Amino acid sequence: MDPLGRAQVLLLCDLCQTAALQSHCEHCQINLCTACVEGHLSDSSKRHNVVLYKHRKSATYNYPKCPNHTQNHCELSCEQCDIPVCSTCISTCKHEGHNLSDVLQKISTKIKHMEKELKELETRIYPIYEEIASGINTKKENLETHYSKLTTAITKQGEDWHREINIIVNKQKSEIDEMKTKHLATLHEHEKEVKKIISEVKQSIVDLKKILDSNDVSLTSAYKFRNADFRCLPPDLKVTLPSFSPHQINTEQLKQMFGSLSALTITTEECSYTIKPLLNEPELITIISTGYVLLTSVTCLSDEEIWTRSKNKIMKLYNLKGKQLKSIKTKSGNIPRDIAVTRSGDLVYTDCDARTVNIVKINKQIQEVIRLQGWKPYFVCGTSSGDLLVTMVSDNKKQSKVVRYSGSTEKQTIQYDSEGKPLYLSGDLKYISENRNLDICVVDASAVVVVNQAGKLRFQYTGYPSTTKGLFNPFDITTDSQSQILTTDCDNNCIHILDQDGQFLRYIDNCDLQLPHGLCVDTRDNLFVAEYFSGKVKKIKYM
Repeated sequence: MDPLGRAQVLLLCDLCQTAALQSHCEHCQINLCTACVEGHLSDSSKRHNVVLYKHRKSATYNYPKCPNHTQNHCELSCEQCDIPVCSTCISTCKHEGHNLSDVLQKISTKIKHMEKELKELETRIYPIYEEIASGINTKKENLETHYSKLTTAITKQGEDWHREINIIVNKQKSEIDEMKTKHLATLHEHEKEVKKIISEVKQSIVDLKKILDSNDVSLTSAYKFRNADFRCLPPDLKVTLPSFSPHQINTEQLKQMFGSLSALTITTEECSYTIKPLLNEPELITIISTGYVLLTSVTCLSDEEIWTRSKNKIMKLYNLKGKQLKSIKTKSGNIPRDIAVTRSGDLVYTDCDARTVNIVKINKQIQEVIRLQGWKPYFVCGTSSGDLLVTMVSDNKKQSKVVRYSGSTEKQTIQYDSEGKPLYLSGDLKYISENRNLDICVVDASAVVVVNQAGKLRFQYTGYPSTTKGLFNPFDITTDSQSQILTTDCDNNCIHILDQDGQFLRYIDNCDLQLPHGLCVDTRDNLFVAEYFSGKVKKIKYM
């Protein structure tokens, strides 16, 4: 009982607002009751560190001791000298005329930047370096096959020419070995450099976490930002592989006619990967009016032209000035369920009622490439390999799956997880997109389901906890050059941006979006959003 007779205040869980709090998540800064802890930890869109409420860390910071006047605390920071100072320091001539600011406010600002840097390291920079390292390993694996083929070709030519040219054969084999050794040594060195940077990135992550978790002002003050260095990615190796050009046998000119190896050349070129940070505030660039009443889909033909569809049988092509360039009527007269553009630039659409997937050639000829039985095709996307990925639902609407096609040939079916359970719910809302890392991303009812290229489940995203937004209601989905996943949230009039591992990055909710349905990204990472009722396509710059 309070000895002063004051009323006791019962602290409640921030989530359910009914039970007494027991725990505290230090990363989310949220109080939890015992029943709500498990649900909070199930949100994989962010990191968590749940401790007993009484063991939580203080969110306040103490003024640091002055290194020059140990009896004083530093309450101010000298902007010119970039160091904390106490009242005695200020009274000296050393800081005369310098701008002073509150040291804790400066530390707080720096901590925010450090947290932002840590997030970029974990979600953007480190995964790209890992992908670069993986690419080098693939090159090393392919290297053996290529040089083995060269050796086989020369060996065969040497066998045809018999023993009198063995000396030439052995000499050129030696040249291959030398080039192979040089090539492999170069790749080893490149890999070593990349792994060194990866090690530094990992260490920076560890250091940042340690500082952020310690609340040690001295460590925070001493921290030097490094992400600018890490954003400068290492160059790619451009290798012109040697080849062997055999000649017809001429015993009088054996040495000249046997054939020659082209030289191994190794150069560097600008890295094909780029790190594009998200804008603090996405910008609305262009608004295109399509004339549709119920606009459902948009897909980029190029950076200057977009295909659109509505709930009628006509698909329209527009430029960014809003001029209609072309219109295509479906072959059957049915409403197309979805549209996409193939790698070669052809328009592809699904006809759910006719059970077909069709390609519109440049001359407007419509070619049926897939016809189904027992299943209806709903949504489609082109892939980097030239295949088509099609989501489909069984006639009884009890089963859903994703099928990969090469032309008219079925190559892969994705339907069940490793335990034999369905990956996708029944129902027909299954927009689909292939990510740059070859993951397959599908909108499935109120979730985004992502599997890898082999069809193994990677993660599900069911929305980001928010006190200002309602339930997550995704519709269309697309990906960008950074392997980020973007999905419309119709009911909340916004776009969710996730990294390739399903971690929530931010909303796009500032461009006066009204019932956003379809979306796509062009080669410059500009986002196009189709609004359902207004019939407008909005071009948004977000990176």
